[in-house]
Amino acid sequence: MKRSTGVILIAVAAVVMLWGSNTVVWAASEKPNILMIMVDNLGYGELGVYGGGELRGAPTPRIDKLAAEGMRLTNFNVEPQCTPSRSALMTGRHPIRSGTTKVVWGMLYGMTQWEKTMPELLSEQGYATGMFGKWHLGDTKGRFPTDQGFDEWYGIANTTDEAQYSSQFQYDAKVGLKPFIQEAGRGEAPKTVEPYDLTVRRKIDTELTRRAIGFMQRQTKAGKPFFAFVPLTQVHLPTIPHPDFAGKTGNGDFADSVVEMDHHVGEMLDTVKKLGISDNTIVMFASDNGPEEVAAYHGTSGYWRGHYFTALEGSLRAPFIIRWPSKVPAGKVTNEIVHITDLLPTFARIGGYDVPSDRIIDGVNQSDLFFSKNGRSKREGFPVYNGDDLYAYKWRDWKVHFVELNSMFGASKKLNIPHIYNLIKDPKEDFNIAPESTWILPVVMSRVMDFQKTLAKEPPIRLGTPDPYVPPKEAE
Repeated sequence: MKRSTGVILIAVAAVVMLWGSNTVVWAASEKPNILMIMVDNLGYGELGVYGGGELRGAPTPRIDKLAAEGMRLTNFNVEPQCTPSRSALMTGRHPIRSGTTKVVWGMLYGMTQWEKTMPELLSEQGYATGMFGKWHLGDTKGRFPTDQGFDEWYGIANTTDEAQYSSQFQYDAKVGLKPFIQEAGRGEAPKTVEPYDLTVRRKIDTELTRRAIGFMQRQTKAGKPFFAFVPLTQVHLPTIPHPDFAGKTGNGDFADSVVEMDHHVGEMLDTVKKLGISDNTIVMFASDNGPEEVAAYHGTSGYWRGHYFTALEGSLRAPFIIRWPSKVPAGKVTNEIVHITDLLPTFARIGGYDVPSDRIIDGVNQSDLFFSKNGRSKREGFPVYNGDDLYAYKWRDWKVHFVELNSMFGASKKLNIPHIYNLIKDPKEDFNIAPESTWILPVVMSRVMDFQKTLAKEPPIRLGTPDPYVPPKEAE
C-alpha cells in the first residue's frame, strides 16, 4: 500500500512539474480527432483577424471566432506553389527532397509510394482518415489520396483551373483534358462522379463540406478517432461563388466566395459542437499559398508584398489557426516562425505515431509553441525553393534573396550579390540593405551550405520519378 501511494505521489509530482514548465499533459491513450481545413490561395490579408474581413468587403465571423478560441500564427510559412505546399504538409519534408517542387501539366508528378504521409502514420494508429477536396499530389495509379493513406476521398485530383477548360477559347474535347470530380476508397481505382466545369465549380465546396460532415458523424458514432482533411477549393481561380452566395456581399465574386468559405468552415465547426466532441478535437485552419495574382481573381497579402510563385513574404506567409480547448491557449497570437513541414512531427506525440527515422525530416516539433502559453518556436529559419532553385533563405527577422522575382508573370533574375531585407524595418521587401548588414551573409550562407550537405547525403527524388522508387543507398 505504501509503495503504490509512493508511486502515485511521484506521478502527481511529475505532472505538477510538467505543468509548471508550461508543457501541456494529456493521457498517452488519448487520441484526439483532427479536423484540418485547408483553403486554396487565401492571402494573408483576407480574413478579419488578419486585417481583412470588412475592409475587403467580406466579413469572416466564423473563422475570426475560431481564432479567438484558439491560437493564431502571424508567421506561418508555406511553399510558393500548390503542389510543394501540400507535399510538405503530408511528408514533413521540403519538396526539393520529394520531387514535388512545382506545379506541372501533362507529365508524371506527385509523391512516390516511398514517401510516408501523415494520413498513413495516423491510419497505422487506428485513425479513420478521410479527405474531401483538392489533392494536387498525383493523378495516376498509385498516387491518388487513397493510395497515400486516406480511407476515402471525394474531390479533384489536380487544380481548380481545370474547371475552366471546357469553356475556354477553341476547346477541343477530342484532345483536351476532361476534368472530373472523383471518389475512391482505400486502394480502389477512383470513380468518375461528374465533369468538373464552371457550373460544378460553383457548387463543389458545398458538397465537400457535406461529405466531411458525414465522415465526422460516422466516425464519432463508431467511436473511432478521425483525421478529416478538408482542402476546400476556394478562393482559387476561377473564384466564383455558389449560387446561394452570389451577390451576397455586393462586392463581387471574390468577396462572395470568401463569405461562402467562412460559412462552410462554420458548418464544420457547428458539427463538431453538435457531436459533443469539441474538447477532444483539434481544429486547424490554414491556407496553402499566398494570394492569386491573376487580375480577375487577385487577392491580397495585406501587410506583406507579393503573390504565390515568388519568394516574397506575401507568397510564404499564410493564415494559420489552431484550436484545442484546454490544450491550446485561447486567444494567443504569436509571431514565432513555423513552417508547414512542422505539422507532421508536431502531431506525432498526439497521434501516437513515430516520426520516420529512415529519411530526412525537415519539420520540427512545435508542441511547446502550440500547447503552452509562453512556448517558443524550435525553428529559426528555412530555405525557400521555387521550383528546383533556391530563391531565398529566411532567418529570424531577415530574408536573403538569391533570385529576384516580383511577379509570377515576370522573369526571374539571378542576383550577383544577394539582397538582404529586414522584415521588421521593411516588411514589403522594398529596400535592399546589404551595405549596412553584410554580417548576415556568412550567417545565412552557413545555413544554406548545411542544408545543401543534406541534399548530398540523401539525394533528392527527381520530378517525374516513377514508382517503385528505391533510395540510392538501399538500391546498392
